[in-house]
Amino acid sequence: MNCLLLPFMLGLLLLWPCLTAIENSEVEKVKHAMRSHLRVKRGWMWNQFFVPEEMNKTSHHIGQLRSDLDNGNNSFQYKLLGAGAGSIFVIDERTGDLYAVQKLDREERSLYTLRAQVTDATTGRAVEPESEFVIRVSDINDNEPQFLDGPYEAIVPELSPEGTLVIRVTATDADDPSSGHNARLLYCLLQGQPYFSVESTTGVIRISSTMDRELQDEYWVIIQAKDMIGLPGALSGTTSVLIKLSDVNDNKPMFKERKIMAYDNDIGENAEMDYSIEEGHSQPFDIITNNETQEGIVILKKKVDFEHQNHYRIRAKVKNHHVDEQLMKYHLEAATTLIRVQVEDEDEPPAFLLPYYIFEVFEGSPRGSSVGVVSAMDPDQRKSPIGYSISRSQLFRIDDNGTIITTNPLDREHSAWYNLTITATEKYNTQQTSSVPVYVQVLNINDHAPEFSEYYETYVCENAGSGQVIQTISAVDRDESIEDHHFYFNLSVEDTKNLSFTVIDNQDNTAVILTNRTGFSLQEEPVFYISILIADNGIPSLTSTNTLTIHVCDCEDSGSIQTCSNKHLMLSMGFRTEVLLAILICIIIIFGFIFLILGLKQRRKQNPFPDKCEEFRENIFRYDDEGGGEEDTEAFDLGELRGSAVRRERKARKTASAEIRSRYRQSLQVGPDSAIFRKFILEKLEEANTDPCAPPFDSLQTYAFEGTGSLAGSLSSLGSEVSDQDENYDYLHELGPRFKRLACMFGSAMQSNN
Repeated sequence: MNCLLLPFMLGLLLLWPCLTAIENSEVEKVKHAMRSHLRVKRGWMWNQFFVPEEMNKTSHHIGQLRSDLDNGNNSFQYKLLGAGAGSIFVIDERTGDLYAVQKLDREERSLYTLRAQVTDATTGRAVEPESEFVIRVSDINDNEPQFLDGPYEAIVPELSPEGTLVIRVTATDADDPSSGHNARLLYCLLQGQPYFSVESTTGVIRISSTMDRELQDEYWVIIQAKDMIGLPGALSGTTSVLIKLSDVNDNKPMFKERKIMAYDNDIGENAEMDYSIEEGHSQPFDIITNNETQEGIVILKKKVDFEHQNHYRIRAKVKNHHVDEQLMKYHLEAATTLIRVQVEDEDEPPAFLLPYYIFEVFEGSPRGSSVGVVSAMDPDQRKSPIGYSISRSQLFRIDDNGTIITTNPLDREHSAWYNLTITATEKYNTQQTSSVPVYVQVLNINDHAPEFSEYYETYVCENAGSGQVIQTISAVDRDESIEDHHFYFNLSVEDTKNLSFTVIDNQDNTAVILTNRTGFSLQEEPVFYISILIADNGIPSLTSTNTLTIHVCDCEDSGSIQTCSNKHLMLSMGFRTEVLLAILICIIIIFGFIFLILGLKQRRKQNPFPDKCEEFRENIFRYDDEGGGEEDTEAFDLGELRGSAVRRERKARKTASAEIRSRYRQSLQVGPDSAIFRKFILEKLEEANTDPCAPPFDSLQTYAFEGTGSLAGSLSSLGSEVSDQDENYDYLHELGPRFKRLACMFGSAMQSNN
């Protein structure tokens, strides 16, 4: 019987790697159940168990170690050995159930190697040899990303073009990278727009807008890293980057001030003078005095614009600083001079009419919809035409008139705001550019129907009464609402005649499902499907039909829904398409392997003598067990089998056919003594049961028992000392159909030899 189980166990072994990909707690139970079938009789084959990290239970059941010899009479005792046995993991000595009694952390230790032993509770002797297995701690997302090298600092030349690499920041996550997305990181920029951007998967920071060191020489950028590729429930960490701009030679030398010098024939402090601008001539200029050189320095008080006024005339005057009152009559009129100031023309970049723009557009607007218009002009006299461009945007474009146009319909639920950078460039001098930020808000329309807030698996007991609440449901809507969302629940039109269940709207965005009758039948109707209509309060209102699955199950007398659902946990196991595909591939591999084995066996069964159409084997013993070396020869000692039988002296063969036929007839009258045969089998069985070194029962053991003796003797050629080359075997044809094969083989061999 155990031999018949070998193909089944082989299939399970090949299917095992496929099942490890299923991420479901209930599938772990299925794995454990399969492991219990993998145990070979009188041999342990547990590979590994899985236990969740950060378990919050005092005692967590991992699995069960059980011997096939254990018949449940509490005669066996299970023991656990190895690092962690007794402190982290304990075993129920009576049942073999394995528990974890401490909180586990995969980041500290992810694998435990243990040994299990089963002994007889009465004698203390080992029933089976020790079995080694491993316990793996499965990962959960309990570690946030960390920037171990932060804070960062980088230097980049000013006026670097867009896309220039600045620095790469790297975060690490201590979670298991092979467990789902727990350690898969995404980077985003929290501070630093619009001058910098970061690549979401690599953490590379690049320049997104040109910068002038003379305006600002350093920037602080904040980068955030999220694990689980940014899915809900992800953990995050941040770091800061100080980016400094190095100088380039982008400014030509200029005279910042004009100097004026007056002279005085006096000496000493009498020659000290003060310069000033006459009233009505100051305009954007002023003049100060250098006390050491007695020079007048003309300075600029505010910016001048060549296009507004390209030259100025100012009058400066000078007085002595120290004048005695008695000599004031000599200083009544101050000396003056006329200063002409010429403003040089400077090529200036385009100037936008506004410092920033904010536009609005409804989501779902068709491709080519207008968003808004920006405008810039050349402040210089030549009034160069202006061209417009948008930096790195696939959803918007801009024409030569500054009109921003959509290239694809927008979805507010995907992104409610878009930050654009519009660049204006002079066509006569493409080096002259300027940028302005544009903020586009996507306005909401009611384009998403409400739906169940989660997947519901509902159960009802067979003995449930009418009016019993079996499920509370709620809904969600991805649309933004000016008012608070309000949902309405009702049965769909096709289910209004359903007499089994009803829906009651609680008027608080929830509803309850109640039974509408007494008693259900698991055999007649095990599953109900009811369609629930959900409507929102949008304009216009949208509705959706959602299907609720209700399972009927056998409950205890208390009618507990929890008890009911526990019996149907396997029904809620949702296999994903890729998992089912993996299982199908594994099944195909299993069948291919079985067909290969059958093909090899078919080749082994080919006739060694094709011209005779029959197969002949003599004294063939086959043992389906790898064994333990020379020690296993004790289990197959054929001498022990012949110990109780009467040993026959080998007699020389005679050629007289009459004597052979006589002995043949006598041998037919002598058969194995049934009592002796049963006694022999029972003795050998008792020896195998009590011998711990004997091979397992599923090994094929053949005992050459011939009974109490045979008058016909043995026809085997093994151990024969008599040469058969000179004998004539033609008499074998006269012994009847039982010796037909022997006559065929030896007759042909002799003819061939002759």
